[in-house]
Amino acid sequence: MENKNIKIAFFDAKPYDIKSFDLENKAFNYKIEYFNYRLNKETAITAKGYEIVCAFVNDIISEEVINILYENGTKLLALRCAGFNNLDFKATLNKIHVVRVPDYSPYAIAEHAAALMLSLNRKVHKAYYRTRDNNFNIDGFLGFDMHAKTAGIIGTGKIGKVLIKILKGFGMEVLAYDAFQNIEAEKELGFKYVDLDTLYKNSDIISLHCPLNKDTYHLINAESINKMKDNVMIINTSRGQIIDTKALIEGLKNKKVGNAGLDVYEEENDYFFEDFSATVLEDDTLARLLSFTNVLVTSHQAFFTKEALHNIAETTLLNIKEYIEGKQLTNEICYKCNMLGSDCRRTKGLNCF
Repeated sequence: MENKNIKIAFFDAKPYDIKSFDLENKAFNYKIEYFNYRLNKETAITAKGYEIVCAFVNDIISEEVINILYENGTKLLALRCAGFNNLDFKATLNKIHVVRVPDYSPYAIAEHAAALMLSLNRKVHKAYYRTRDNNFNIDGFLGFDMHAKTAGIIGTGKIGKVLIKILKGFGMEVLAYDAFQNIEAEKELGFKYVDLDTLYKNSDIISLHCPLNKDTYHLINAESINKMKDNVMIINTSRGQIIDTKALIEGLKNKKVGNAGLDVYEEENDYFFEDFSATVLEDDTLARLLSFTNVLVTSHQAFFTKEALHNIAETTLLNIKEYIEGKQLTNEICYKCNMLGSDCRRTKGLNCF
């Protein structure tokens, strides 16, 4: 199959996407059609005739969308992201192959989580505006030494492990929870696995680095917040729905939660990556979050580094290359076990979970 015949429908294209993909595509020479709108049931028809569709985290890939794509010739859905909770996975079965970018830069996201911690603790974001007004009073900016404090890390995959290294560099004690413990990493990095209740009870800062699934949906809720230390700091650079936002707001109001740093939000699909500066914010919950002086919200930008954009483009195009060449799809997600192609139990002659 000649590359010039390969047409890719690329949805939710931002200027930085186009720049990074065009640069990497010089080595592949695919024909990429960039659409600046998102993939959803209204726009899916525009992918007619495109064998490959490239989508992002805020595209709504429902069963209806999958059926439209399938009926109009799409055979590969290339997600240029790690998460796939925006996808009706079951609907793709025996219709469309799905590949993703399992990791693009764990350093980018871990470092952003650390930046949120430092900014909230030392009030850097607030100091910036105060000094811009020629106000050099430091009252209200009192922080705490992170050295000797305890961090609770939920999820010890690649991102979690990088953050643990960073926080150990600050001299913090690190507790961790993961449904699948990495004992070798525990010994190497010097943290301690504990159950969630122990982590909640003892952590000064809690940072989330787990995927969104049925077990982690609203993992942080009224009950879990009540188990935490007073004035706990909560950081989320993972997925918005891991936190029950209304419970977080109550925790902030009653001062159980001292600070919150959020790069993701439950209902972010309607807002993040877009400019609403000239309009009234209609989401009352998001507006309430933004009203707290001890909450720092960034717009799903933790991944946003030069290195990450390079890796996203390169891996996505390599995923497409494997499909074109009829090879095993290294980063294809198995519907049954949610593992990538090379790790799926079926490739080892076993039954999927």
